Amino acid sequence: MRDYVEKDFYKTLGVPKDANGDAIKKAYRKLARDLHPDKNPGDAAAEQRFKDVSEAYDVLSNETKRREYDEARSLFGTGGLRMPSGAGGPGQPFDLGDMFGGAGDRLGDLFGGLFSGPGGGRVRRGGSRSRVGARGADVETDATLDFAEAVNGVTVPLRLSSPGTCQMCFGTGARPGTAPHECPRCHGTGLITRNQGAFAFSEPCPECRGSGRVVDDPCPECGGAGATMQTRTITVRIPAGVSDGQRIRIPGKGSPGEQGGPPGDLFVRVHVRPHDLFGRKGNDLTLTVPVSFPEAALGATVRVPTLDGAVTVKIPPGTPNGKALRVRGRGVAAKGGRGDLLITVEVAVPANLGADAREALEKYAATHPDDPRPHISARLKG
Repeated sequence: MRDYVEKDFYKTLGVPKDANGDAIKKAYRKLARDLHPDKNPGDAAAEQRFKDVSEAYDVLSNETKRREYDEARSLFGTGGLRMPSGAGGPGQPFDLGDMFGGAGDRLGDLFGGLFSGPGGGRVRRGGSRSRVGARGADVETDATLDFAEAVNGVTVPLRLSSPGTCQMCFGTGARPGTAPHECPRCHGTGLITRNQGAFAFSEPCPECRGSGRVVDDPCPECGGAGATMQTRTITVRIPAGVSDGQRIRIPGKGSPGEQGGPPGDLFVRVHVRPHDLFGRKGNDLTLTVPVSFPEAALGATVRVPTLDGAVTVKIPPGTPNGKALRVRGRGVAAKGGRGDLLITVEVAVPANLGADAREALEKYAATHPDDPRPHISARLKG
């Protein structure tokens, strides 16, 4: 960390502090080309300079890393890490809050757990860290819905099997009548601190595995884990408009957390059964409606079903096969509004004709000799 803050990456690349990304890239490419080990075989100084240039470019070319680097250097003034007198001596972790006031909090946010005080918690000025249990695991399950349920939304019960709080020890992990005790090595923090000069680095305590507690007599039901595999039924609201294969997140309905930690989330993957009449295209429903030849030629008014009642649709005279008609507001409910019902007209051709019908149709064909496919016939001439 000391090297990271003290190094002047801008000076290494020979660019000003307000240089843009293109200027930084251009400077790096020139230096890397001149200092590359292939161009300077056996030159240790050039090789080290090449590494320094690469390190500088790695930081300054990344927007997030550059912002963190600039902020860290600004907090340390000119970039040199100066230790106040008597602070951070060997084996004595120092408090950034005491050294830099409010800036210590910003460093804690910037570098996470790198700086730590006694016990290994993130340093905050005048504060101490309270240990919170681990978050519970996320749980995933499947739900199969009818087509109409997916379109309109539905509340469904889901039966889940996942780890839950042990009902014998109530999550303590200890045999009933006994209780866990504070870990003697980490004193309940779950972390131990290794000192390296002025800095203290924290890691999970190997004695209690980071829990801060030791169970001498484990619960016979859960073996000291504090949780057992349990089956539970919960009620979940599936929102309207969900599509087949969609994954829905239900916050806080996953496995319970450890030692008071927050529960995980539940993820429900939805499967939708196909409908015998309707299809779906985005937020629009689709429906194929057969009509007779007279209805298509002369026009007609037909009633068609929707998912919430029947509607009347007008078939214009001369409607061709495959014509699409739209019924507004009879589709899937969505945040931006409700979709439509798209009707595809399908002209039904009778398989069998009576003698009178055949005679009438032949007379019609004789009186209407127009070519219905002139664009194709034109290709056949000559």
